[in-house]
Amino acid sequence: MLTVGTFDGVHRGHAAVLRELAAEGRRRGLPTVLVTFDPHPLRIVRPDAAPKLLTTPAEKVEILAQTDLDYLALLRFTPALAACSPRHFVEEILLAKLAMRHFVIGHDHGFGQGRSGDVETLQAIGQELGFGVDVVAPVAGSDGPVSSSGIRQALEAGDVVRAALSLGRPYSIAGTVVRGEGAGRRLGFPTANLLVDSPEKLLPHEGIYAVRAALRDRYGAGVLHLGPRPTFPGLAPSIELHLFEFAGDLYGSRIRVDLISRIRGVARFDSARSLVEAMERDCEAARAALHEGGPPPASSGD
Repeated sequence: MLTVGTFDGVHRGHAAVLRELAAEGRRRGLPTVLVTFDPHPLRIVRPDAAPKLLTTPAEKVEILAQTDLDYLALLRFTPALAACSPRHFVEEILLAKLAMRHFVIGHDHGFGQGRSGDVETLQAIGQELGFGVDVVAPVAGSDGPVSSSGIRQALEAGDVVRAALSLGRPYSIAGTVVRGEGAGRRLGFPTANLLVDSPEKLLPHEGIYAVRAALRDRYGAGVLHLGPRPTFPGLAPSIELHLFEFAGDLYGSRIRVDLISRIRGVARFDSARSLVEAMERDCEAARAALHEGGPPPASSGD
């Protein structure tokens, strides 16, 4: 049992494909395999149009490990692979190398050179070569079928709540804690400065976010600053995590941050006191959002 796709985000639409794959695998007594790609195919065929990633390869593996999938085949996407015809891809990779016996695919799947193959192409090849094809219907979202591109649009607008509804989980970013300038600590709000794992990872629109963080041995709640720091001229944009009720040294640790809701946009403050007052309001709004599981109260900002 096999499916193929980029599966960027591993969202609710992808989850429907994986559920169908697992169900058919159990029914037929066959192991299940997902064939996916690195880098994103558009980075090879149309670099100027290649999107930032919702899930890096490592994040994708971590999420898929929590499903009923038996095997993951990660193919290096190369110009040679991009030039494969749909039939050649099926015959030489899916059949010859992976011994595919049945295929489960999403309704809008395209494959082969220039995405010239589609569901109908696959069904015709399957009928000739002796494998079946099950097509999974789209999963409805708040404004159309759930898609990776729709999730990117939500994140680029800072709407992590809408993104989470399509993903089936909060959007997350992960990185290593590095040393910063210590501005937050001097103001009474110590922060962990995150260096994101991959430059290809999509970061949401700049702003202040209510978050939950997975640390090395515990979970924590807090506030994340993402973007420029206009109150401190000359300092580079940053990703800074302030955790509630936490004291300790996190330098060198890897942290995953789940973004729950956006509190406000980035703003410039005329004094350290007004910045501290805003940070206190941010923490109050974040606690409310995390307690309620929804957006925080309306506040100033873009």
